[in-house]
Amino acid sequence: MMIDTLLEQYRSGATNPREVCARALAKARAADPAIWIHLLDEQALEPYLVALDSSSPAELPLYGIPFAIKDNIDLAGVPTTAACPDFASVPEKSATVVQNLIDAGAIPIGKTNLDQFATGLVGVRSPYGFPANPFQPDYIPGGSSSGSAVAVALDLVPFSLGTDTAGSGRVPASFNNLVGLKPTRGLLSTAGVVPACRTLDCVSIFTRSATDAATVFRSAASPDPADPYSRPAARDVSDHLPASFTFGVPSQLEFFGNEQAADLFRQARERLCAAGGTEAAIDFAPFLEAARLLYEGPWVAERYLATRELLDKKPESLHPITRAIISGGATPRAHEAFSAAYELQACKQLADAQFEGVDFILTPTAGTIFTASEVAALPVELNSKLGHYTNFMNLLDYCAVAFPAGFYPNNHPFGVTAFAPAFTDRLVLELAARALGETAEMPLERNSVQLAVCGAHLKGLPLHHQLTSLGAKFVRACKTAPAYRLFALPDTVPAKPGLQRVSSGGGQIEIEIYSLDRASFGEFVAQIPAPLGIGKIETEDGEAVSGFLCEAHALDGAEDITALGSWRQFVS
Repeated sequence: MMIDTLLEQYRSGATNPREVCARALAKARAADPAIWIHLLDEQALEPYLVALDSSSPAELPLYGIPFAIKDNIDLAGVPTTAACPDFASVPEKSATVVQNLIDAGAIPIGKTNLDQFATGLVGVRSPYGFPANPFQPDYIPGGSSSGSAVAVALDLVPFSLGTDTAGSGRVPASFNNLVGLKPTRGLLSTAGVVPACRTLDCVSIFTRSATDAATVFRSAASPDPADPYSRPAARDVSDHLPASFTFGVPSQLEFFGNEQAADLFRQARERLCAAGGTEAAIDFAPFLEAARLLYEGPWVAERYLATRELLDKKPESLHPITRAIISGGATPRAHEAFSAAYELQACKQLADAQFEGVDFILTPTAGTIFTASEVAALPVELNSKLGHYTNFMNLLDYCAVAFPAGFYPNNHPFGVTAFAPAFTDRLVLELAARALGETAEMPLERNSVQLAVCGAHLKGLPLHHQLTSLGAKFVRACKTAPAYRLFALPDTVPAKPGLQRVSSGGGQIEIEIYSLDRASFGEFVAQIPAPLGIGKIETEDGEAVSGFLCEAHALDGAEDITALGSWRQFVS
């Protein structure tokens, strides 16, 4: 089920989150048990459902949407295993990205199976078994985010979280006929995620449509001080794909002898050209050279660093293939790391140059697919072939989206990937939506305006209804830059604050950001009484957002409540 469809059913009263979650849990219990490492029960779901009782689909963009979480990502009170029972621990709080989704109304159903320690693109390296591929049980489900992909492919949940360091969010998407978004590194926090390669790790999103992926991405993304690799968007992530576009295609294509895959990729290119695209050949050599560094260079030492204690004390607890790969990370020396960094930088210059004159580059997501028995016979060699078009992506700092592009004669899905420089996430998602024939507007539409509120319009406060009545959608909660003072205005009904930017002595103030279409934004602004007005507010991550500011004269004699950092704190 699509997210928008479920939200519409909530709005119409046709169903409610308790009914939906009960059905999702029943379906999950009846499905292949190798999909899940831990399923929540009704008692564990209840606090999430109760939290929705005071909200509605008009307020929360993911209201009542069940989702699954790869079991290398923390969910408070539920063991995180990374598919290694001896590694298991129970976190006190959820990963930032999971908490963001819960705050947006989503409900976690369970933790999914994976290639142990997210090391592999095959989906069969787990002591918990491996999920059967829903389309062809003899074939691998793809990894490492196997359970997360299969859970969405079987419609157990509308979306799921995976991770993607070397292709783990794209290869399973291709093998399960899904959209797999690998965002720009740092836009989704990795705080609370078991590291594979900490400098390269990325949380990924699986959905059945590009529009749903954009909806989840918007709620999941936020700067996070708890993640040293978190970063705000350095450019407008809502850039649009032009009606006429140019896409690059490698002049060196590899299908590992799979002529059916070659034909499917040719058809996908033809469809893009028919949809307004022009194809241009690009040199793929620098991308392949960068990809080689991921496992042949010193970055495997990061995997060793993340699991060193377990390897030293209880090496038998690791899957044999996983252990062999990670153990190789103990040997690289410091000078080799610098040498590889220099080589990578040279590759990046050559690779970035291939984007001159093209809006994005299109490749197969995987050049072929293998059966489980084939992978068992040649586990490392075939895994490497699956990473041919994926391993370079985070090393070179690109964003990517994998999406369906047809079926083999045996009814197994084939997928392609569009990728582009960092912070062009919106562009590649729009391309996927266009290619898939989706007609719904993408979240953060071009005609929308983001509005920051800090007072009586906050959720649960007296004027919040003015936002919801105009169709405002919650985007995120955050703080201002440390350059503002907050005052309690006298003689206002209901009580209201005044926000003022100052050159010194300011603090950070809690705000909520909402999205309105331009017409509704204009209607909202027309309702604002003096001395309040709308100006630009700087957020903690440097973004400029329209929001409430107060005329200076009205602050004479007003109580300064900046130290509280929050209007909600003041009124409570």
